[in-house]
Amino acid sequence: MTHIALTRRSVLAAAGFAVPGIAFARTRPWTADQAGRFTFTSRQGEETVAERGFFDVPEDRRDPRSRWIRLGYVRFPSTSPNPGPPIVYLAGGPGGSGADAATGPRFSIFMALRAVADVIALDQRGTGLSAHIPARPAPTGPWPVLNRDGVTRYFRDEMQRAWADWAEAGVAMAGYNTEQNADDIEDLRRHLGVETINLWGISYGTHLALSVLKRHPGVIGRVALASLEGQDQTIKSPAHVDAFLNRVDALLDQDSAVRPAVPDLPALMRRVHDRLDADPAAITVTGASGPVDLRLGALGVQLLAAGMVANPPSLARLPELYLALDAGMTGVIAPFIGDPARYFAISGMPEAMDLASGISPARLARIEAEARTAVLGDAHNFPMPHLLDAIPGVDLGEAFRSAIRIDTPALLVAGSLDGRTPLEEQAEVIAQFRNRTQVLVENAGHNVFESHPDVTPLLVRFFEGEVVDDNRLTLPPPRFVAG
Repeated sequence: MTHIALTRRSVLAAAGFAVPGIAFARTRPWTADQAGRFTFTSRQGEETVAERGFFDVPEDRRDPRSRWIRLGYVRFPSTSPNPGPPIVYLAGGPGGSGADAATGPRFSIFMALRAVADVIALDQRGTGLSAHIPARPAPTGPWPVLNRDGVTRYFRDEMQRAWADWAEAGVAMAGYNTEQNADDIEDLRRHLGVETINLWGISYGTHLALSVLKRHPGVIGRVALASLEGQDQTIKSPAHVDAFLNRVDALLDQDSAVRPAVPDLPALMRRVHDRLDADPAAITVTGASGPVDLRLGALGVQLLAAGMVANPPSLARLPELYLALDAGMTGVIAPFIGDPARYFAISGMPEAMDLASGISPARLARIEAEARTAVLGDAHNFPMPHLLDAIPGVDLGEAFRSAIRIDTPALLVAGSLDGRTPLEEQAEVIAQFRNRTQVLVENAGHNVFESHPDVTPLLVRFFEGEVVDDNRLTLPPPRFVAG
């Protein structure tokens, strides 16, 4: 992590400017020569032949006046002489690009799965090849105090202004929700000309997969999902995050170097937060045009911590960060923040998806009660619930969030040190799957697919139709740093 991300997943806004007043006609102006074979290159320089493809969907199927948008994907052709149903990768976020994910550590998994079938890296509506929301001007400040009240007011105001500008530009923002995203998957299946597809997803991609299974169950053969996020889990339970932090604190009992400096990690974190709530610290960060002065409240640190707990390499540095802050060295956080414009931006798709998925009233009441005493408060999923009701009329409702019985064969993978989707949250989702195999990777985090070398062979065997037994894989525990 190099900077705080003031959304629950990440800031994915592109540079550029919105153009108010442009009306987009409901036409299909894209030509076939934009599709075709090309050389796909990973971030490590590995190359393979791939195929770029596109298909068209209404931006909002409920509104006959909405424009059509083009969705793009990258297809990695199967190396099998007898390929099975295509495997469609559903990126996390919301806001992650499937094609971009294939360039990173999961490149080798994409390549391995070609032995089974074509592998499709889909860019969901609003992302990558499928991005059709005009980018906002980069924010320039003035920046709020990094506490809950200041940042919440800023984001609600910015979201409402952005939504109005996009509406004026002819963008059907209400169409950016997980039900429409799920219907895009069905349109992709038809575009590919196949009877069934298989799904491979992580984090928000599992939230999307659940909606596909609810809306189009008959065309999904198998699903392999990791770091599960349920239909009513857009906002995670602060109590479950506290339980995770207690497990991390117990790990410090095994660390004779760090435990003496950190007798109680949650207590240390609370002490830092309480101090910054009472008296926000002045810090200087590096903006695009030079030094920028900010006031750091508890929320700024809680947001950073919420990102760091996702995976063991960053989790291991949590004691070091909080010890420095407890000693008054607030400047240590400046490099993590960087240019404020990067994390005060609104990009559209992630925020709209979260607003539409919403939260049930009963869960909201529970989470509000838990947040009052939780170590990270309600920062874990920012900007939710902070943006709730900022845009009226977009919530998909209780039918969308209701649990379902799932008989589709499923391989469910989790990391024991995943602080983004704690095991207690995932257990609620796992209960919906009746035909499931579970793989737990001890000491792995949120990015569990690439965490252990034995995960990829299990994915290949599962998509080949083999019976895969429940499995427990083990990695070394993180090596914590105290300074």
